[in-house]
Amino acid sequence: MTDRPTYAGVAESLRTATNLLTGISDTPRLDAELLMAHALGVERQDVLLDPARYDVPELYAHLVARRMAHEPVAYIVGYRDFWTLRIEVGPGVLVPRPDSETLVEACLDLARERGAGWPSRVLDLGTGPGTLLLAALSEFPEATGVGVDASEQALAYARDNAGELGMADRASFRAGDWGAGIDGPFDLILCNPPYIGADEPLMPDVADHEPAGALFACADGLADYRRIIPDLPRLLAPGGAAVLEIGHRQRASVSELAEAAGFAAACRQDLGGRDRALLLTRS
Repeated sequence: MTDRPTYAGVAESLRTATNLLTGISDTPRLDAELLMAHALGVERQDVLLDPARYDVPELYAHLVARRMAHEPVAYIVGYRDFWTLRIEVGPGVLVPRPDSETLVEACLDLARERGAGWPSRVLDLGTGPGTLLLAALSEFPEATGVGVDASEQALAYARDNAGELGMADRASFRAGDWGAGIDGPFDLILCNPPYIGADEPLMPDVADHEPAGALFACADGLADYRRIIPDLPRLLAPGGAAVLEIGHRQRASVSELAEAAGFAAACRQDLGGRDRALLLTRS
C-alpha cells in the first residue's frame, strides 16, 4: 500500500485501525489492539489500561497494512494465545483456534471421571505447533506426551514451544503419517485433523496463508478420519479415550466411523453451540 493512514494518539489510532479492518476481520478491534501491543513491545492489557502513556510507533501503520492484506494476526505478531499458553506460530503452520479449546475441556472432564494419575501418556496426532499436546500437559503435570506431524516446519515450532513453556523434558515430537510407526499404549489421544471439504469457502486470511494440508481433506472432509479412527484401538490403553476435533456438520458421519471401529462416541459443543469435539471410548 502506498497511501497508509496517518496515526495520532493510541486511542485515536485504535479507532482508525478498527474502522479500516472492519470487513477484513471478524474481530477488527481486537486485531487493532494486538497489533498496537506488538508494535509497542508490550502486552495488550497494558495498552488498554493506559493508552495515553504511549506514542504510536511508525511500525503500527505497516502492521495494519499487512492485516488489511489478509495476513493472519498470529503470523504478524508471531504467536497465538491458546488455553493458558502462548503458542509461537508463523507462516506454514496452522494457527490455533479458540474452538479447539473444547478438546482440552473434554480432557479435563475425562480426567475427573478416571481419577488421579490419568492420563500418564498422551499422543497428539497432527500436533502442528504443539497446540493440543502442550495444553494437555500443562493441565496434567505428571504426564508425558508425543506429538506427530507430517510437517517438519510445524515440528520445529512445536519443539520451540515446548522449550519456551518448560515442557521439553515431557514432550517429544516426531515426523510421521498419523499413527504409522507409533507404539502405544496411550491413555489419551488428541487429534485435530484436516476436515474441510475441498470446495468449502474460507476467509482469505485462512485460504491464502495457512497450510492447505492442515485444512483440507478430500471432497467431504472425512479422508483423514477414515485413516485415523481404525488405528486408534491399537494405540489406546485399556480405559483410554480419544478426543477428535470435527467440523460442526460432521458429528453423524464421524460417529459412524467411530462406531464401526468399536467405539462409543459422545459429542462436545464449543462456546458457539456447534458440535466440535468427539470423545471416543471403548467399554
